[in-house]
Amino acid sequence: MFSHIMVGANDVPEAKVFYDAVLGVLGCEPGVIDEKGRCFYFTKSGVFAITQPIDGEPASHGNGSTIGFAVENPETADKWHAAGLANGGTACEEDPGVREGGGRKLYLAYLRDPAGNKICVLHRVV
Repeated sequence: MFSHIMVGANDVPEAKVFYDAVLGVLGCEPGVIDEKGRCFYFTKSGVFAITQPIDGEPASHGNGSTIGFAVENPETADKWHAAGLANGGTACEEDPGVREGGGRKLYLAYLRDPAGNKICVLHRVV
């Protein structure tokens, strides 16, 4: 459905350290910084990118926005969460764990990146 997702960062090198760690847990190669200072993570299913806002204003998170990444199991979710905390992220929402709703069980872990963007990983519990 998506070709790419781009989030703002006030300090792209700082954000790259964070995203190299959390996306590395998911099997992504380290990000590549282009000539404009943007950082890209290329996968078979799409691209995730970080950039300073082009309007020159400070980066800010979208209130109510969350970007979710799929994981194969709860252990990977926990490793992802720990890697994020160790590399400049902050915990948000509840601790990683199972949440139920709508007849579904999901294992979720949430973080805020160094610029405040909310991201999560999701594993559908069978």
